[in-house]
Amino acid sequence: MHEENSRRDMIKKAATMALASTALSSLSNRVAAHDLTVGEALKGKINHSVCAWCYDIPLEQLCRAAKKIGIPSIDLVAPKDFAILKKHDMTCAMVASNGPEWGITKGFNTLAHHDKLEEYFRYYIDETAKAGFRNLICFSGNSNGMDAQQGIENCTRGLQRIISYAEKKKVTLVMELLNSKVDHHDYQCDHTAWGVALCKSVGSENFKLLYDIYHMQIMEGDVIRNIRDNHAFIAHYHTGGVPGRNEIDETQELYYPAIMKAIYETGFKGYVAQEFIPSHTDKIASLRQAIRICDIA
Repeated sequence: MHEENSRRDMIKKAATMALASTALSSLSNRVAAHDLTVGEALKGKINHSVCAWCYDIPLEQLCRAAKKIGIPSIDLVAPKDFAILKKHDMTCAMVASNGPEWGITKGFNTLAHHDKLEEYFRYYIDETAKAGFRNLICFSGNSNGMDAQQGIENCTRGLQRIISYAEKKKVTLVMELLNSKVDHHDYQCDHTAWGVALCKSVGSENFKLLYDIYHMQIMEGDVIRNIRDNHAFIAHYHTGGVPGRNEIDETQELYYPAIMKAIYETGFKGYVAQEFIPSHTDKIASLRQAIRICDIA
């Protein structure tokens, strides 16, 4: 009897160990599914970039880390730092343009800004073109009581002063869609429909939108439908987890593989840039995980 009980105990122990091993293997597989080993090739359906400001590390360090992951571009780099990108054989899929005078709150929707903006953006267009980059960010500015239609008309007047110059230099001016609910109160270009109406008003292939998925989920949702319906007016995408703008993993409400699939199916050839703020200590591990999530088969 004692020998039979011992056999039963051994069988139970073996079964328990097998179950534990299976569970551990399953967990490892799930973790591996959201990780990239150094040097592993990306699938190539999405062109990946990453925004420099989110990581709070020297640009040189970010370039080295991005190259190991397989990211060929750093977003929102100003002309003064282009030499660092060139040193590491990186491109800039979206050039930064906001400075002390102009940016998110002060943009093209105010007529009084147009003279200075024309001078400012001619310089940035020149620098972008000289570096061989293609996209230059711009902003509507805050409404400050201005109605939507007046904002479109004012932005059109300001942008049309420089759009032919951008066309000549083969640079696309790209206005970012931002939320005015949480992060950028009173920003005017805060809905896809407004941005599309402005694109139609400007009437140039060298003026398009930066569709920030994080911002537009907050403002209007229906992300995939909006991408499908308006992709002709979109030059670039940014990511971010909602709520909180942190990692784009299972801790937030958006399912990024489906969004990437929708972007790819529109025939998009531009870049998708990670613009989430890592909440984990190892920020580069968070970036690697995000690229894996967006690297659709």
